Amino acid sequence: MIFTKTQIPEVVIIEPKIHGDNRGYFVETFRADKLEEFLGYKIKFCQDNESKSSKGVLRGLHYQLPPFSQTKLVRVIKGKVLDVAVDIRKNSPTFGQHVAVLLSDENKKQLLVPRGFAHGFVVLKDDTIFAYKVDNYYSPECDRGIAFDDKELNIDWILKKEELNLSTKDTEQPKLNQTNDLFEYGVDYYA
Repeated sequence: MIFTKTQIPEVVIIEPKIHGDNRGYFVETFRADKLEEFLGYKIKFCQDNESKSSKGVLRGLHYQLPPFSQTKLVRVIKGKVLDVAVDIRKNSPTFGQHVAVLLSDENKKQLLVPRGFAHGFVVLKDDTIFAYKVDNYYSPECDRGIAFDDKELNIDWILKKEELNLSTKDTEQPKLNQTNDLFEYGVDYYA
């Protein structure tokens, strides 16, 4: 596996080695020991989630507040998405900046979205299956979000706004500067 820090160093792209021949392929999609060695801290994933979506579906930008904040390890099993992580740690040198990565069944890339980041993705191919591991359980009371189209975030979702399909919840999220539900930079949310 190749681990690459992005322009926001806490967000990591993971590229597994693909072993293929005329019969198909084999890929190791997760190795706790290798990931933890690279990160320098332990992550205990406790739940796997999966969604299937049509082209144009946009899910996000979501996050959970402590004590139920989550690290996500995301990948595409089938199809293609643009995956986005936004730094929502107040006073962080990269506050409000984002990382956007194309994830697909072809490139097999994964994205590690740590605690303190909002996460979302837009589906670029029909019948896309998206999978992710989380290191904390879902809590409705701690569930929060940020507007996907917040001009201050300047996210290029690739598709035109009229091509997007969002839940009512995701069309009603506040802009980043309208929420007080953010993380503090420098706090160890893994302690």
